[in-house]
Amino acid sequence: MANSIEFKLFAPYNNSAALKGCFSDWSEISMQKNKQGYFRAKVELEDGVYQYKFRVQSQSHFLEADEWVDVNDPYATNIDDESQNSVIQIKDGKKIVDSYAWQHDDKPLPSNEELVIYELYVGGFSGGEGEGKKRGTFKDVIDKLDYLSELGINAVELMPTQEFPGDNSWGYNPRHYFAVESSYGSTADLKRLIDECHNRGMRILMDCIFNHSDTEAPLTKINFDYWYSREPSDPDNSWGPEFDYDKYDKNLDLKPAWQFVGDIVRFWIEEYHIDGIRFDASKQIGNFDFLSWIAEQARQAVGQKPFFNTAEYIPENPDLVGYGKPMDACWHESFYQQALKHICGDELDLEGFKQVIDCRQQGYGGTTTVINYIACHDHQYTLAELGDRKISDKAAFKRAKLGAVLLMTAVGVPLVWMGNEFGEYNPEQEIKIDWTLLKNDLNKNLLDYYQGLIALRKENHALRTDNINFFYEDPESKVLAYTRWNDQGSRVVIIINFSDDFLEDYTIDHFPQSGTWHEWTNNYDVEAKEGKLTIDIGEFEAKVFVG
Repeated sequence: MANSIEFKLFAPYNNSAALKGCFSDWSEISMQKNKQGYFRAKVELEDGVYQYKFRVQSQSHFLEADEWVDVNDPYATNIDDESQNSVIQIKDGKKIVDSYAWQHDDKPLPSNEELVIYELYVGGFSGGEGEGKKRGTFKDVIDKLDYLSELGINAVELMPTQEFPGDNSWGYNPRHYFAVESSYGSTADLKRLIDECHNRGMRILMDCIFNHSDTEAPLTKINFDYWYSREPSDPDNSWGPEFDYDKYDKNLDLKPAWQFVGDIVRFWIEEYHIDGIRFDASKQIGNFDFLSWIAEQARQAVGQKPFFNTAEYIPENPDLVGYGKPMDACWHESFYQQALKHICGDELDLEGFKQVIDCRQQGYGGTTTVINYIACHDHQYTLAELGDRKISDKAAFKRAKLGAVLLMTAVGVPLVWMGNEFGEYNPEQEIKIDWTLLKNDLNKNLLDYYQGLIALRKENHALRTDNINFFYEDPESKVLAYTRWNDQGSRVVIIINFSDDFLEDYTIDHFPQSGTWHEWTNNYDVEAKEGKLTIDIGEFEAKVFVG
């Protein structure tokens, strides 16, 4: 039985538009425009899957006036990989994305302050051995969820999954914002991945690009100046046509870019049940009013579930994040920079280091306002950085463990870049991580170390508070100590040796509390007496004491 299905295209200042598809043998069907700027046409369709496109008289400056162009539906929820046509699916007389039935929406999810995030690139996360250059898929990620769960991860941040041109990209050039990247799998595959994460108590955060789009995105051809700025806001950091968030259409009383991106955010929350968004290149977006508004759109769409609006904003601006501000948290690039130079021994800057370990010294609000990392998709792996400095083997893995301690004991939400937890070192971007490294003792030992630290962070609430005190520092010996605590009596003390020297019988003054302390990294007890603790601490080593 056929049903009347409406197709619509928002193009308020274009003169004419038509619909064509497999249902019309690709002949044009005239569309009529209403006062709200939408071209509309209805087609009698039975349940099934159909391909289509719009044909519109463009108003873009780089084309002839009123030149006819074929464009995909800017709101297409599927793109056929071979033909690059928009796809619509009809079931029970209605448009649907797919027939996936959610199974685990009732599972409780961790709060923002509890998160330990794992950033991964779907195309490089495929599991198993002997797969060569096979591109990773959503199903491959599902197959590794038990690994992530055992590691202690409770939030997975997916690098961009919205449809981009070709197959070999990290996705920071989105072309179709409502469609899933076809090389990763189907829409149902992505939903199953999200559902399986929720089943394990893991939240899903999505990396989204709302500063710019691919040059061939449909809106660029319909009416470029209506949605985009002709000139980049930051010519040195320009990656494609940039949305114009200052543009206001007084005739229709709307901001075109705001409307489009708001529809995208609501769609991904409602259709895919995501639990947070990373707003890429927010510095280039620049518009705090828009960022505040879009974050609120997300919160309204998600309802009572926890949600995390986070931003990449470099150089950092603490005014962006916190209660009553546009974003919940920002990526803490200065933490990465300070941690890296201290792990590698490039420089000792205890004042700068303390500022990033306690982000409040930089003007941030506290533990949920920054996302800390020692490696991410924009930077090399820790072992690659150490390798560049001719530090390898046991010495490198020892420093990688030091980095893990800094990451898990600093104020803020920790983020682990895929593979860094077991010593991946490939310096190339868009890599496929090498799971066979886990056959090596050093790699497996580093993984166990991360697993233990994550468990400590999750079990000891002192590491999830804003409380921190740097109670001891010795610039000459390059030793620093700080303590974390909560109001229920939990306390953790971290002592770090940033030098190349083994310090034997080294005494720490002003120790927070006398009594028996358990040293977590090597599993032994030690006595602190009269405000002092005497220990051996190796070169580029951290000791973690739990009271």
